[in-house]
Amino acid sequence: MPNDIKDFPAEVINRSFNVPVLVDFWAEWCAPCKVLGPVLERLNEKANGRWILAKVNTEIMQEVAAQYKISSIPNVKLFVDGNVAGKFAGALPEYQIECWLEKVLPSKFRKEVEKAAELLARGSTEEGKKLLEEILKSEPENQQARILLASALIFSEPEKAVVLVTDISDARYMELAESIRVFGRLFDILFNQAELPEKQTKQQYLKAIEDLHSQQFESALEKFIDIIRNDRYYDDDGSRKACIAIFKFLGEEHETTLKYRRDFGSALY
Repeated sequence: MPNDIKDFPAEVINRSFNVPVLVDFWAEWCAPCKVLGPVLERLNEKANGRWILAKVNTEIMQEVAAQYKISSIPNVKLFVDGNVAGKFAGALPEYQIECWLEKVLPSKFRKEVEKAAELLARGSTEEGKKLLEEILKSEPENQQARILLASALIFSEPEKAVVLVTDISDARYMELAESIRVFGRLFDILFNQAELPEKQTKQQYLKAIEDLHSQQFESALEKFIDIIRNDRYYDDDGSRKACIAIFKFLGEEHETTLKYRRDFGSALY
């Protein structure tokens, strides 16, 4: 049975930057705490170092309990990189806690994923892609790594990128995954142009897709927005969907998104 911690900042906050720390807030008089404690200890033994358990007696560490608004016990909080990443209250059954842990525990490769994101952001694309591919060999279900790799591949290997986002379920990445799927469909059109309706709009639409494929986002947006004004529902409202996908791919605060959002809105209405 783990002993109660003595130094919360050192044993929980600082340590959580290296390994997730599961904190069990409890007290001697609390009967449900005595039920939950052994369950957490068993799970910790099975975790093989993926996370560590820290016990906080709320009667002794009252200031810490107050700081984290512990109004009832047992109360459990998971600390990652100094912050609370997940929590629950009450003596839950073991299988429920295991399910909860799978949802809230970060990947053991989170530092490597952060490094890959930094590499991609500063233009070291090949190095970033290689690192993400290595991560996914060991942890293929890592959705953050998958969405990052798909974003890096969408303009060069769109089919592979679309496969990577097929079953993205994490709410943080769903909009970006949808953008990648939209891009993938548009790029497929470049090789299957006969599928498009034969109208005057067709060539302008294809040029907009070509601009997007070349990552000339502003030029692509100008053409798509012009199509919205003149032939809104061409290719099943394809230009509207393309604009939204570009905005989500770049991010709502990106200068190109901010520049074209108003024109996009006025074209719709």
